[in-house]
Amino acid sequence: MRIDAMSEIYSVYQANGKMKKVESAKAMPRDSVSISGFGRDLQVAKEAISATPDVREDKVNAIKTAMANGTYNVPMSALADKLLAQSEEAMHL
Repeated sequence: MRIDAMSEIYSVYQANGKMKKVESAKAMPRDSVSISGFGRDLQVAKEAISATPDVREDKVNAIKTAMANGTYNVPMSALADKLLAQSEEAMHL
């Protein structure tokens, strides 16, 4: 579109009387937003999760202490189950 053509278009609309007056902002309805109860609950849950640390230091420290004392014991059946599960996952890749 040519920029200089804007004045011509304006004069055509003005001559036909089709130019409408733009309503003021006061007359325009305002937009509004409302958040559902579920949305508020979801926000609270997200905040709680973000405040929780990724590593549970109490568990880590307890295991470190048990290992240092020589009292940390892993049942062989649990170890075997984990090894089998990891080898099965590796075979499916």
